[in-house]
Amino acid sequence: WESNTMLPFLILFAGAYVAVVDLPLEKSVSAFLGVCGVFACLTNLATAADAVLASGHRGTWFTLGAGLVFHAICWLFVLLAWHPATHGVRDFLTEREVPVTWYVFWVLPLSFIFLNVFIQPQDYATLYAGRMLMLYPLIVGCLLGLLLFCYFMFFHMAREMGKNMRLQRQNEFLQMQTAQYETLQNAIGETRQARHDLRHHFTAIHGLIEKEAWDELRNYVESARESIPGGELNLCDNSAADGVAGHYAVQFRREGISFDCLLDLPQKLPVAEMDVCVVLANLLENALEASRKLPRTLRHVALRGEIHGKSLVLIQVENTYGEQVKEEKGVFRSTKRPGNGIGLQSVRRIAEKNGGYYDFAYDGRVFRASVMLRGEEG
Repeated sequence: WESNTMLPFLILFAGAYVAVVDLPLEKSVSAFLGVCGVFACLTNLATAADAVLASGHRGTWFTLGAGLVFHAICWLFVLLAWHPATHGVRDFLTEREVPVTWYVFWVLPLSFIFLNVFIQPQDYATLYAGRMLMLYPLIVGCLLGLLLFCYFMFFHMAREMGKNMRLQRQNEFLQMQTAQYETLQNAIGETRQARHDLRHHFTAIHGLIEKEAWDELRNYVESARESIPGGELNLCDNSAADGVAGHYAVQFRREGISFDCLLDLPQKLPVAEMDVCVVLANLLENALEASRKLPRTLRHVALRGEIHGKSLVLIQVENTYGEQVKEEKGVFRSTKRPGNGIGLQSVRRIAEKNGGYYDFAYDGRVFRASVMLRGEEG
């Protein structure tokens, strides 16, 4: 009768807990059942104390003495678990990676809950027979120790799996960033070569002018113009960042997107040049994709990049957008394919790598990405 009375309140409290806690459903349910599993064991320990302190009593509720014992062991357990819970388990619960073990963890505490309910005596006379009054708390204590040991093993196993998932994800991002950077470097190299060849073009043009070979001159100029890749390599002193911004400036012009650029980056950057280029490429690529889905009159992108102090690189990209932004717990969903967006995740990881900062804000009209990259001196 006691279980039937408390079950509706337990379900109500569980629903409120899952709704209030900012965790994925599988984690919040597993954490709630884990706590219930522990307190099921503590309840049975209080039952043994009630049988000792109040011989012959078997009411719906504990006697006053057993109630005090129950509160004492509960608070003692909370105090003992407070430090590991706040210094290890909390960070473990808030990790973005979700190992598959979270989806099956609920079976463990649920099994212990049913086991504790099963061994709970319906009548204290059962405990007074033979040595049961001594064996019962020992059995419950062993169950509690086994449960805590299983929690400990699960914690380490899931943490290692999460660490492996993060390393795998980081390797994927690193490979993607390397491929992006190589592509950008190739484009920059082609543009540099074209600028170098421009001097030879002028020599050839000068020779044709002296010969007054106007038809040949016209054909040569047309051919040379087509061979020179479009690019604006005068946006900043850093050639790599200049090449990335120039590449997208040409793309914006082709798509009819107005582009405001204030890029003040020196030739030598305080952070890895590759990180700066990948951040620029990802943010400008996202801005390009979002702008393409708008009417030409509404397309606008603004880029600003500068050095702050001696060790900070500040980059901000603003762009108009039309489609609804899909964000879930700080993770943006891709608008081009199923799953999470890779570009902003890559930017986030680069910013976090050396203790930098990132902020993605949107108001229904303008999406703003602000990134701070920190150098070693910072």
